[in-house]
Amino acid sequence: MQLSSKGRYAVMAMADLARNSQGSAVPVAAIAERQELSSAYLEQLFAKLRRAGLVDSTRGPGGGYALASKPHDISISDIMQAVEEPVKMTRCHIEDAGGCVGDSRCLTHDLWRALGDHIVGFLGSVTLGDVIDNAAARDMARGIELNKGAPLDEEAPRNEVATR
Repeated sequence: MQLSSKGRYAVMAMADLARNSQGSAVPVAAIAERQELSSAYLEQLFAKLRRAGLVDSTRGPGGGYALASKPHDISISDIMQAVEEPVKMTRCHIEDAGGCVGDSRCLTHDLWRALGDHIVGFLGSVTLGDVIDNAAARDMARGIELNKGAPLDEEAPRNEVATR
C-alpha cells in the first residue's frame, strides 16, 4: 500500500498546526514553510479539513487555521477521511460487486482486505495528540542524549543521534 501525498501532507500539516498554534490561528504559509510544502496545495487540503469540522478558519490579518478540537480528540483516520484518502489494499473497485479477476475475487483478496482493516483500525486508534506527544518525546530524548557526557564541540558530529 502506498498513501498519496494528500494523506501524508494533511497529517503533517495538522501535526504542525497542533504543535504551533498555542490557541491562535496559524497562517498556511507558515505551515507550508516549516514543512516545505506548497501553500496552494495546503489551502486545498485545509478547505477539506474545514468542511469536515477538524479546523476552524479565521480571515484577515492574523488569520489562518486552528484546530476545532483538542489534538487527542482528532484521530489520524479522521484526517485521512477528511481529505478523501482511502486506505484500500485490494484492487477491486467495489467490494460487493464483481471481483478482482473477472467476476471472482483473487486468491489473496481476503488477506489484503484484512490488512487494510488493520491499517484503518490503527489509524483510528492514533490521535493527533499521540503524534505530537511522540515527536516531543523524541525531541526531548535527543536533547538529553546530546547533553550526556562531555559537551559537544564544533568538530563533533551533530547528527549522530538521528541515525540511531
